[in-house]
Amino acid sequence: MAQGRGWEGAVLKLMRAKDYEFTVTDAEDVTPHYRRLRLTDGGLLAATGVHPTMWVRLWFDNAGKPHQRAYTLVDPDPATGAFALEFALHEGCAGDWARAAKPGDTIDATVQGTGFERPRPEPSHVFAIGDPASLPALNSLLAEFDTPATVWFEGNPDGLPFHTDPARHDLRPVPRRDAGAHLVERVRADLPALLGATPEPYVWIACDTATTRALSSYVRKELGVPKQRTHALGYWRAT
Repeated sequence: MAQGRGWEGAVLKLMRAKDYEFTVTDAEDVTPHYRRLRLTDGGLLAATGVHPTMWVRLWFDNAGKPHQRAYTLVDPDPATGAFALEFALHEGCAGDWARAAKPGDTIDATVQGTGFERPRPEPSHVFAIGDPASLPALNSLLAEFDTPATVWFEGNPDGLPFHTDPARHDLRPVPRRDAGAHLVERVRADLPALLGATPEPYVWIACDTATTRALSSYVRKELGVPKQRTHALGYWRAT
């Protein structure tokens, strides 16, 4: 299945990535800009098992050229071989495919690179920074730790499928302004005092690539949070 996928597909094949075909079984518009698809896994979950924030690479046609994007599995069920994918509907081939997807449609997927390294010792407080694109991974992360969490969420949370617990999770919506700079300013204003009161913090960052890079540098270089107690991954590129 790697044929026709250019250098990305060739590199993944050399890294022993595994390929699967997913089939859409249901589609739901959660909001006008957020869509959930249910799919069968083509044998994926039985072969790989499940871990928090687990993601796969989907292959889309982009004007005749292959284009891969990573998406987090939502509610994976190895017993039935089914899961959901949730799409924040940006412009582009991935959003176009998700908007049009209907039961019976199929899409190729590759599994390579996903993983979850649990921080040790366990976090006493989780600090998470995300947006609609990383919401499925954020939900998975919050479900994994039975600890308090502070969540800065860039964008409008109305109608989105948060799995937060008001008793443990402090959700702080932040409007997207100035290409993410407003979010960086808000985190810089809030986080130092919170970290000072936390013996075992864990900082998780998943925004657009530039914002993620800026926040990761700030947390590690200026606030001194050790590498093993942070996780940062850019989920999309702002244009």
